[in-house]
This record gives sequence, C-alpha cells and structure tokens, in this order.
Amino acid sequence: MRSSEELAQAAGLIAGADAVLVCAGAGMGVDSGLPDFRGEQGFWRAYPPYAELGLAFAELADPRHFAEDPELAWGFYGHRLRLYRETVPHEGFGLLLRWAAAKPGGAAVFTSNVDGQFQRAGFRMVTEAHGSIHHLQCTLPCGNEIWPAPELRLDVDEETMRAAGPLPECPSCGRLSRPNIQMFGDFDWVSQRSDAQLRALTEWRRGHRNLVVIELGAGQAVPTVRRYAELASAATGALVRINPREPEIRHGRGVSLPYGALETLTALDDLLTAG
Repeated sequence: MRSSEELAQAAGLIAGADAVLVCAGAGMGVDSGLPDFRGEQGFWRAYPPYAELGLAFAELADPRHFAEDPELAWGFYGHRLRLYRETVPHEGFGLLLRWAAAKPGGAAVFTSNVDGQFQRAGFRMVTEAHGSIHHLQCTLPCGNEIWPAPELRLDVDEETMRAAGPLPECPSCGRLSRPNIQMFGDFDWVSQRSDAQLRALTEWRRGHRNLVVIELGAGQAVPTVRRYAELASAATGALVRINPREPEIRHGRGVSLPYGALETLTALDDLLTAG
C-alpha cells in the first residue's frame, strides 16, 4: 500500500487520541480466514452444500429452524462454532491492542461479530451487539438465563450440514437450547448480556471524550456498527473508516481508507512507529 495523505491523517487522529474505540463488522475477520457472507454467492462459496439446497444466509440465520428442523439449525451454528474456535486472530488485532496500551484510556470494542475473536486476541471491554456464538440460551425461552458453552462439541455432517444428536438442552427446563445470537426476525433473543456490555461501553465513552474511532469491515447491509461509529465520533469527527468496498463517510466527518483491515492497520502502524 502506498503512503497517502489519508493514511497520514488517520495516523494523526490515532496518535492524538487518549483512547481507542474499535468498531468492527464481518470484514475484520476476513484476514483471519473467516468468511464475511457478503451476498448469496459469497455465502455459498463458504458453504457449498447450502448452494445445492438453495438456502441463503438470511434463511438459515432464522430462529424458526430450531423449532422446525433443529438438526439443520444446529448444523449451521455448530459448524460455525467449530470454525471460530479454530481460527487465530490476525496480526491486526495485536496492532490495535498495542496502540491502545499506550493510551491512558486504553481500548473498547463495539462489534456485530459473534465469533469471540476480540476476546481471544486479548481485548477486555467488548460489546457484542448481536450476541455470541460461545453462549447459549433456551429456545423458548423459559427465562433470561445465558450460559457459556466451552465444552459444546457437535458432530456436523459436512455433506448435508446437519448436526447429529444429542443437541444441547436448556439446564432449567430441558428444552432445546440455541446460540445467544440475535438472528433475523428474532423475537426470542435474550439480550441481557449484550445490554450490560453496551451500558459499560456507554459509561466508558463518557469518561473518554478524546477518543479515536477505528471502524473496520462494517458494511451498509446491516448498518449497526457503522451507525454506532458515526454516533461515537460525531462530536469530534475522529473517525477512521477502513473498508475496501463501502468506505464513504457521510458528511465528510472522518478519514476514509478503501483497503482491507490488516494491510491498512499495518500501514498505519508503520507511520505511527516512524512518527
């Protein structure tokens, strides 16, 4: 990547901040080898069996399958759970951590990703806006309980993408459990864990006004992360948007970098180190 005025501006925003707020979408995981499920064709390249079935991501990420076809539902999420557990966060996570360690306010994360990569990389304050695949809840739900499932292992047939039993059960009522993830058209998601994370992040932001927002791989299709990044940076304009496909910034408030996450973070680190 060639040096540019935009890179220099972004490095200046990072260097001048007292804290770092990382806002990340699915594009952040691409450099770790994770699929971003962009469009039906992108999803089907990652999961060819679903192309043969004609099932798109939005159709599979639907809570009704846990009632109508639980083996199909847990085949999809069980395979993703294994994939995320086996994935090592790319070096860009470490760069962000190192920059934040030099700031008095440190770092916080707001992400739509459910993969737990930020926690695995060493981040402590993480808001998972759409929940976590590493936590479960009751499908009913019979209550507001959310529990971690570090020992959960599912046998998934990679030809049919269906899970074999036994499927995980709710410890309170014995009914089928499901990932604590906000799915499409999901009225049964138990949001208490994510709500508590968001409250903690809001309190952190109140104490760190001079922060830089680094947004990575967050698209417009589900704009949760983009909107939060714009909100958090509205007062100062200290927004660095890194996105190779949709880098535009509304109202010109911030710096737009139309590249991938890892290559951009590496280029910025070169400038910050040299400066």
